[in-house]
Amino acid sequence: MRVLIIGSGGREHAIAWKISKSPLLTKLFCAPGNPGTLAVSENLMIDIEDFESIKKVVIDNSIQMVVVGPEDPLVNGLRDFFESDSQLKEVIFIGPGSCGARLEGSKDFAKAFMQRWGIPTAKYKSFDSSSVNDADRFLESLRAPYVLKADGLAAGKGVLIIDNLREAKSELREILSGKFGKAGDKVVIEEFLQGIELSVFVLTDGENYLILPEAKDYKRICDGDKGLNTGGMGAVSPVPFADKLFMTRVEERVIKPTVEGLKRECPDYKGFVFIGLMNCGGSPYVIEYNVRMGDPETEAVMPRIKSDLLSHLIALGKGELDKEKIEIYNHTALTLVMVSGGYPQEYQKGYEITGIESFKGETLFHSGTADKEGKVVTNGGRVMALTVTESDIIRGRERLYNLIELIDFKDKYFRRDIGLDLI
Repeated sequence: MRVLIIGSGGREHAIAWKISKSPLLTKLFCAPGNPGTLAVSENLMIDIEDFESIKKVVIDNSIQMVVVGPEDPLVNGLRDFFESDSQLKEVIFIGPGSCGARLEGSKDFAKAFMQRWGIPTAKYKSFDSSSVNDADRFLESLRAPYVLKADGLAAGKGVLIIDNLREAKSELREILSGKFGKAGDKVVIEEFLQGIELSVFVLTDGENYLILPEAKDYKRICDGDKGLNTGGMGAVSPVPFADKLFMTRVEERVIKPTVEGLKRECPDYKGFVFIGLMNCGGSPYVIEYNVRMGDPETEAVMPRIKSDLLSHLIALGKGELDKEKIEIYNHTALTLVMVSGGYPQEYQKGYEITGIESFKGETLFHSGTADKEGKVVTNGGRVMALTVTESDIIRGRERLYNLIELIDFKDKYFRRDIGLDLI
């Protein structure tokens, strides 16, 4: 099987690393990839928003499967593009069409979908610039903190949790006035759920599904989950409180109705479903859907999958996922993200990264890196993700924070409390 992975971050590097181990793989490509993916694939330097460029590399390289990492190409209809093209429609495509991608592309659609299919979620209402006064009244009916979500894609920055009612009303107007561009033309306001977050990942062929290892990620920039929101500073898998009873509730109350709803409403949904959950006293509530794997959760999830991921993906493409059985390692995986100083606000790029040669490919996943005259340099806010596997979180944390010192670049920053809350 000749496979193309679309994307350039740590998520795509981790998926590439896992697929590269499959005996079913003939050749692996990443577009555009990063310096880390070069160890397991051939990088193709194309613009992933240019669908014609993707078509050309698929045809030129006899690609048989495409795995899409980021959400933008899916929301923008890349699967629909493949299915409508006579030269591409036989390629196995891992990712939903634009119908299913609305689960991530529109928070209003996702909340309405949950209501239609009886999936537990927070009480909500949606508003636009013509209904600001109604939005104010809805905010007044809620208790602090207040949750405001830009309806569309906002690069992970479109969710605000605000303690003060006056500030919430002010932020509402800023969003509707263009703070997040067109993504904020509509705003979802919902009640705040008290509990502990976790992420559950499902692979579905539209009829059948496999449940991948769950993970807990750490969004805030500072220890103790304080400071600004980021794309993710670390992750842990498995999640200790996600025991058999809780995961049975997740499957019955969330996963089954989600897959059934997609089967009825968007039968083109073939790929990953990321379910962001809140554990509220032992009951799962959905706080968001994504239509791809999460980052940095993928870097913790992939090392826990024992079975052949590529075999699962091939079966998905054939609609035969029911014939597959996923095998999971019992060990604990901890992922720690190293970021550029100043992130998630202003930061500098182009600093040389040293110590990479100390690691094997399975422990260090590149995210925001680039090659500059033969040297690997920083090229983004989230630079690298280090993953270790151990028998438990305590041993994993000790090894993780010893190894992290081997990697260095100017203004390197990372959290020191990954997994600490789960001990």
